[in-house]
Amino acid sequence: MAVTIRQIAEATGVSRGTVDRVLHGRPGVKPEIAEQVRRAAAEMGFVPNKAGKILAAKKQPITIGFFLPGSGNPFFEDVVRGMRDAEQELKDFGVSVLLEEIEGFSPQDHIDGIHRLVEAGCTALCVAAIDTQEIRSYINQIVEQGIPVITVNTDLTDTNRLCYVGCDYNKGGSTAGGLLSMITNEPLHILIIMGSFKMKGHNERMQGFLQKLDLKRVPYEVVGLFESQDNDEISYTRTKAMLMQHKEVNCVYITAAGAYGACRAVQEMEYEKRPFVIATDDVPGTREMLRAGVVNFTICQEPYQQGYRPVHIMFDYFMADCKVRPAGFETFTVIKIPENLD
Repeated sequence: MAVTIRQIAEATGVSRGTVDRVLHGRPGVKPEIAEQVRRAAAEMGFVPNKAGKILAAKKQPITIGFFLPGSGNPFFEDVVRGMRDAEQELKDFGVSVLLEEIEGFSPQDHIDGIHRLVEAGCTALCVAAIDTQEIRSYINQIVEQGIPVITVNTDLTDTNRLCYVGCDYNKGGSTAGGLLSMITNEPLHILIIMGSFKMKGHNERMQGFLQKLDLKRVPYEVVGLFESQDNDEISYTRTKAMLMQHKEVNCVYITAAGAYGACRAVQEMEYEKRPFVIATDDVPGTREMLRAGVVNFTICQEPYQQGYRPVHIMFDYFMADCKVRPAGFETFTVIKIPENLD
């Protein structure tokens, strides 16, 4: 006779919901309990009913719309790779993914892009969007229509999304500030380069960075702050202008894309001592500048998982008849220097 989830729950002393989360690879369970459940399931001879799940899923194919402001931003290449790998793993269960990528941070462009996925008949959405009132209202309208939404890479404030999959941006900024405080305690004259003021994550990174400098009592002033629009040419032009205007800058913090352009500007300046440069993510241009000694370190956030996990979480949500609200998934904050790039 087949072993049931209920029997495993009774044997391990946990709830059936906990056993179900462990056996289907969903987060939200303590590692030691998850290991106990997996061991018990193996010892009892539990066999997942894959055939049954395939039949159930094919009765209700799941089309997941994935919206990313990633056109022209190499960071999102790994997000898309993770998304496609998850789609491939779940294709036998009737899962397909439609990708909509745009460039920039225009509220109307974001709304239009998400709307195209809705019009295409997507039954669920994974969204990385700017955190403005227009977007938040539109997302809530979509949820009210019965289309579940997972926020990816950056979260949205006060929306009815299912969960968030991505990094803790405040932690990433705090890590950058903490490392900088270990390198120097000299007064800092900081230039901060934001991707977009409209992205919640970019703002949280900056806040975490400055809060950590305050906590560590590192004297600093922010002498410049601008948006790069995640564009290297904009980043280069505006960084060069800022550095020419503020010769006292001895620290450049780049909270999103645009690192390569900013670093080109730093390289072209004449310094007795080059400024500290802190970047974000592991992309080709940043790797080049790390190896060249322009970037001191970069704080990364597992983009592959940000594409891979939401597809699996959404599938599990549908397989649970949309009755179990998922816990989401926080990616690791990873510090990279030239010595651990490869």
